[in-house]
Amino acid sequence: MKGTDGRVSFTIGVSHKMYFSHARTLEWCSSVADLCREHPTTRDGLVDFFVLPTFLSLPAVLASEPPYRVGAQDVATVDSGPYTGEVSGAEIADLGGSLAEVGHAERRRLFGETSEMVAAKMAAALRNGLDVVLCLGEPVRTDSTAAAALCVAQIESALSQARSEGLSGRVIAAYEPEWAIGAAEPAPIEHIIDVCADLKASTDDDDRFQVDVIYGGSAGPGLLTEIYPAADGLFLGRFAHDPRAVRSILDEALALTTS
Repeated sequence: MKGTDGRVSFTIGVSHKMYFSHARTLEWCSSVADLCREHPTTRDGLVDFFVLPTFLSLPAVLASEPPYRVGAQDVATVDSGPYTGEVSGAEIADLGGSLAEVGHAERRRLFGETSEMVAAKMAAALRNGLDVVLCLGEPVRTDSTAAAALCVAQIESALSQARSEGLSGRVIAAYEPEWAIGAAEPAPIEHIIDVCADLKASTDDDDRFQVDVIYGGSAGPGLLTEIYPAADGLFLGRFAHDPRAVRSILDEALALTTS
């Protein structure tokens, strides 16, 4: 996408999943905060950078006032009530969080999340003023046309409750083919380009939701250059555990904004 000054801008995010201890989370966040304060892309607003730590680390990360946006890896379907162990979008927003991740394949596979639950979580996040990182992707490897059709259906399903409630907001659609999550390398470049381009085309004219399309699924340094401009950025996991890899990806983004 392009910023108001016409320069290319990207959305790049990192989910810690449950890999880090609390101490390592704070150490990593501090290192990346220093990087973002001095790197031209994040300092000048050319990259919208976000981090999703664990729920327990979320308050401490937000209290450090980092120069990037911070959000949660999940959100409850409701805003309050007798729901043991749940964390609401209202509380995330109260703490200063600005995003919530919804619909990850691991939540579906390991915890039985249904499409109806994903739609309810999407609505709950938007209702509380949070941007939504919506994970999309085909469960098994198929051709890009079939994958794109499935992902378009997934985003429409996820937005169904929000539409019925008259909500609007920003959605960061993270295309993560399930067969590429945790793999040694991402999906083939042409496959990523074709699916992301179709996703962008299907959401460009939405007057209720601003949708940016980024790629996850074993994403790391070197990929952004190959898939831009079909994708608006990257959703990073373990390949960003070393802050030096984050710097490398920001350097890529800088090169693309000045090329």
